[in-house]
Amino acid sequence: MLNNFRFLTAGESHGKCLTAIIDGVPSNLFVDINFINNELARRQSGYGRSSRMQLEKDSVEITAGLHNGKTTGAPICLVINNKDCEEKDSFTKFRPGHADFAGSVKYNLSDLRDVLERSSARKTAIEVAVGAIAKIILKEFDINCSSKILQVGTSLNDFEKEIDKAKAEGDSLGGKFEVSFNNLPIGLGSYVQWDKSLDGKIAQAVMSIGGIKVVEIGEYPLGKKGSEYHDELFVNDGKIFRKTNNAGGIEGGITNGEDLVVKAVMKPIPTMIKPLNTVDKNSLCECKAHFERSDTCAVEACSVVAEAKIACILVDELLSKFGGDSIEEVKRHYKDS
Repeated sequence: MLNNFRFLTAGESHGKCLTAIIDGVPSNLFVDINFINNELARRQSGYGRSSRMQLEKDSVEITAGLHNGKTTGAPICLVINNKDCEEKDSFTKFRPGHADFAGSVKYNLSDLRDVLERSSARKTAIEVAVGAIAKIILKEFDINCSSKILQVGTSLNDFEKEIDKAKAEGDSLGGKFEVSFNNLPIGLGSYVQWDKSLDGKIAQAVMSIGGIKVVEIGEYPLGKKGSEYHDELFVNDGKIFRKTNNAGGIEGGITNGEDLVVKAVMKPIPTMIKPLNTVDKNSLCECKAHFERSDTCAVEACSVVAEAKIACILVDELLSKFGGDSIEEVKRHYKDS
């Protein structure tokens, strides 16, 4: 899906490290390590996170692609070391809501640990680091992002109380969040082929985050008439503007100059102290699910991951439209457009 800003990640939840290789970053871009580490800290924050967040304290090391703090145009290698990397016990009790059952069948794995280690949300740490590089590029064009929590469980405001109650019951919670990007140029994305639609790419990127079940762009249209929903255009002093942004900044698969607004719903975390009923892979006997240390709620952390994934899509589109080998060249193309 990514053609200009490409990356692959590797690593397991309790392996030695998480790594990523990014290709396509223009040269002469200053990379602020502190900014990347701050993004990693944001991912580990949020009410309802587990004790592992205090254990890891993620930080990134850049082992290739930089010289004197600036990119060289070569591939960039990121590394996050796992402090909690000791060998973990095998288990055979499927955890409902996880990849255990389907993954063990697909890859013919007898130890469910081999499914857990890569399907774990732990790998989003390195994705956030990659997204931080993307955000650094976007900042060069005064494009910034933010996110906010809209709902946790059934609560629209008293999130901590809702999380405390679920934790006391040995349960977990999901919720809804919103991510927005401002100052995007008109024309990112395309309607000429289905796989070039920007909203389609964003939806795939966000939906690929473990636990995401719903992705919305703009305001939810169900139940609204066309006259109530669509964003009318006006003109003032020769400039076209809108009074609403129900489309969320995308029309016809293309950015239209308004803020990009993406909302997503995360399911309750499927690992709970109060285990669900399941089946043992080896004995085929009914039992209680395996418990692995887990959060009560990670909606806030998930919003940070979504920021990162969307940033990667936007940078890929930006480089596609205004590309160049150095950041100076990209800026010239952007300015002349």
